[in-house]
Amino acid sequence: MATTTLRPRSTSMGSSTRAGRRSHPIARWLKYGGPVRFLFILPTLLVFGLFAWWPIVRSLGISLQQTNFVTTRWVGLENFTRVFADPLLGTATVNTIWFAALALVIGFPVPLLLAVAVSEMRRARGIASVLAYMPVILPPVVATLLWKAFYDPSSTGLFNSIFGSVGMDPIPWLNNGDLAMPAIVVQATWASFGTATIIYLASLMSIGPELYEAAEVDGAGFFRRIWHITLPQLRSVILVLVLLQIIGTLQVFAEPFIMTGGGPENRTVTILMLIYRYAFISGDYGRATALSLLLAVALTLVSLIYLRLTKKWSSS
Repeated sequence: MATTTLRPRSTSMGSSTRAGRRSHPIARWLKYGGPVRFLFILPTLLVFGLFAWWPIVRSLGISLQQTNFVTTRWVGLENFTRVFADPLLGTATVNTIWFAALALVIGFPVPLLLAVAVSEMRRARGIASVLAYMPVILPPVVATLLWKAFYDPSSTGLFNSIFGSVGMDPIPWLNNGDLAMPAIVVQATWASFGTATIIYLASLMSIGPELYEAAEVDGAGFFRRIWHITLPQLRSVILVLVLLQIIGTLQVFAEPFIMTGGGPENRTVTILMLIYRYAFISGDYGRATALSLLLAVALTLVSLIYLRLTKKWSSS
């Protein structure tokens, strides 16, 4: 009797089929419910695109036009040329950088030191945290007007009345070109340090107490514990908050606008105030949009440079 030898069936066809399936990500996406998942995120994408990306695209067009939103005329790069030709642009840029530098010098250590002080409290830590956050609760306009009253150049202003009680003459805080910007920075720091303080405090609470206990056993004092334990543990948080502070201070508007209106002698005019003047005083929306785009590009470059410079420190 003839015997039949059973041979295994060739798997080349099956292998090629599986390989073909693996080579089609669209097929896998359809098989595992990709369209359904996309429908769930579609409303978010539409809202984000409508309110975030579409204004950017629209502003690109406006920056190349001369428009009052009734009549429009194509002018190309003329708006950018007129922005750079404005002699006030240099003044506003220097003032903005000066504000950001002062705000960083004053506004960076204050919330960090306050968070460390609150974290060291054994009692009333919750009350101290609430008090530290209280300035943030006030509306920015209300807080700015309050401090404007404090800075009143007459003897009835809060600060001048305090100094007058010890025999000092009234100080024109907001009318002096050398004092106006530092005075605004102090107000802006007071109004915003609460948020950074709470973030630092939350990060401090996540540091293991055994690290401090081991340092105390080794004889490390308070400042050595801060330098060798607290700051390294807060490194990533510090880097993020400093970047956000740089971006925020380079976009300052409300404080100088309300307190000084850009004076005295344009010593507190900032880039956003210049954009405001172009758009809402001169009605030159094309030039205002062009300067806004230039500011956006500058902030992007500053962020990239900052991330590049801090990459090594953040990864070490």
